[in-house]
Amino acid sequence: MNVIFEFENALLRFLNKACVVKNPEQDIAGDGTAANPWSLCTVEQVEELKTLIKVIPIWSTGVMMSINVSQSSFPLLQAKSMDRHISSTFQIPAGSFGTFVIITIVIWVILYDRAILPLASKIRGKPVHFGVKSRMGAGLICSAMSMALSAIVENVRRRKAIAQGIVDDLDAVVDMSALWLIPQHCLNGLAEALNAIGQTEFYYSEFPKTMSSVASSLFGLGMAVANLLASAIMSTVDNVTSKGGKESWVSKNINKGHFEKYYWLLAILSVINVLYYVVCSWAYGPSVDQRRTAMDDGKISSNEDELSMLDARVKEEEGELHKVKGLEA
Repeated sequence: MNVIFEFENALLRFLNKACVVKNPEQDIAGDGTAANPWSLCTVEQVEELKTLIKVIPIWSTGVMMSINVSQSSFPLLQAKSMDRHISSTFQIPAGSFGTFVIITIVIWVILYDRAILPLASKIRGKPVHFGVKSRMGAGLICSAMSMALSAIVENVRRRKAIAQGIVDDLDAVVDMSALWLIPQHCLNGLAEALNAIGQTEFYYSEFPKTMSSVASSLFGLGMAVANLLASAIMSTVDNVTSKGGKESWVSKNINKGHFEKYYWLLAILSVINVLYYVVCSWAYGPSVDQRRTAMDDGKISSNEDELSMLDARVKEEEGELHKVKGLEA
């Protein structure tokens, strides 16, 4: 027996009391609506609140990825201090490296829909669909890898700057190609393509149609929270690492600072976030697309007991809601 579903329903079942009519004469108005909407809710309102509360932990895991993506100013400083020439007469503008994120997203979407899914379906002999929670987790892993790779590249760049004796020259160019920055941008793009799109699909599939506007705005809310947290993290790192007259990790002079340590900090936080996501995903239980896939396969496989218990709990909840509706009537 899976304790998660019992704990989850036991945690939220108390919300059902919000739609129980205790005194019809006082609680119900003449037109059949609640006399005081703050003390009496409809069944739909209670269920919508339950759904929102249930997805908040998984929603919070996407904030860390958005924090990593928001670090766009640092790669710009790196690019300006590196050799951006791809020929003797042309060099890539420092601000254009962010386009590799967009290019990666577009390429992944095309490959996923036109190549990966058809090929996987052909191999298995039936339609294949990669679950939204799997894609969201893969996106978080790519985001952590991007920060680790950024730290490695910055460490090499800084060492070369010190070896060339150009630490104090902010306009000097390190003898290192800026093309080494492309892989980290591509990983960021892949992280967004997997996690951001997966998040949106997850919200739309888990929320009722009446909450479609909430589903479409949750990812944007996560990005807003991430920007605030990114500023807080950078300010904290700057204040802590500059104590005692030391050079800050995020110094204005990129050659004197330690941006590689800052990237490693984000990478460590990202790894912790991946583990947090695994726990949240396990606690959430099977999503709508996972249950649909199990039914399409005609078997429950290793999740048989879990899904059977879920169906039983759903029927039990439906029975309770019918009773509540009877009281409302």
